[in-house]
Amino acid sequence: MNMKHVPRLIFWELTKQCNLACIHCRAEARDDISEDELTLDEIRSVIDDIAFFYKPILIMTGGEPLYRDDIFEIASYASGKGLKTALATNGTLIDELAAQRIKQSGIERVSISLDGKNSSSHDDFRGIPGSFDRALQGVARLRQEGVPFQVNTTVTKRNAEEISGILDMAESLGACALHLFMLVPVGCGVEIAESEMISKEEYERVLNWFYDKSKTTRLELKATCAPHYYRIIRQRARKEGKRLLFETDGLSAMTRGCLAGTGVCFISHRGEVQPCGYLPVAAGNVLVKPFHEIWESSPEFESLRDPDRLTGACGICEYKKICGGCRARAFYASGDFLSEEPSCAYTPARMKK
Repeated sequence: MNMKHVPRLIFWELTKQCNLACIHCRAEARDDISEDELTLDEIRSVIDDIAFFYKPILIMTGGEPLYRDDIFEIASYASGKGLKTALATNGTLIDELAAQRIKQSGIERVSISLDGKNSSSHDDFRGIPGSFDRALQGVARLRQEGVPFQVNTTVTKRNAEEISGILDMAESLGACALHLFMLVPVGCGVEIAESEMISKEEYERVLNWFYDKSKTTRLELKATCAPHYYRIIRQRARKEGKRLLFETDGLSAMTRGCLAGTGVCFISHRGEVQPCGYLPVAAGNVLVKPFHEIWESSPEFESLRDPDRLTGACGICEYKKICGGCRARAFYASGDFLSEEPSCAYTPARMKK
């Protein structure tokens, strides 16, 4: 078994059913149950396989995972197998009983999606009036039960100027972390890509702001679907005279940018295994082949684990082992997930000569 590449985070889309109508939805969620959702027994079998070979964090997502009647049975089973479990939810369905069951089932952290600093901007993004207030009620219930939670925010043109306010809000709510997700054109996100994706230059501004804030906030800050943040970290640290160790230096240190297929993967509601939830390339299906075999031997994952296979600007970039470029955005732009990242403003040194 290749111990260099083990799954650290497995995002599992347990259902596509959801009660909101978010403009950027990766899952293209629906308001009814999909007939091809994995059953509880099938899910348990996959958990058995994962837990035997690895010890990742299992992030239960959707759609809205709380729509599954057996969500807490799934969480309890995974926790009982020694897996750390987390729940990714829009927060609107967390009442007092749900918060209690979240804690009892062993879920160690809940992520709440908040895409605006107030109801006006958040509800516009999420498509349903009242979703902001209901999400905050869910946060209050989690705090009452002592369940750690983080805020997830997808950055688009409509909320880029609110990010500072969202950070302040996350701190005031008692969140343990703020994770910024840079919009990826997949699912409903394809339809709004041109109108909602911020420019390359705006990405740089937001990520440099994020770096500055990481020094002053008590929150854990993480940029997701923004691998160039790790290039920015190294550039800024170099200017400050600091020496940073990344995993590419051969030591256990700071993570790298895009982890699709190297440390992260995604399981769809029907059992398809993808490098990440935003890269719609199936490497196999857990109903046909065990998860560990897909992870260990799929050609798609093998290619993603070799930075020398990257092409275009990413292929010659001196930061390719640290950043790697977003493979999902590359796929959207060219149909080739090994091509260059289209939303990066950096020019590799070899292209400047």
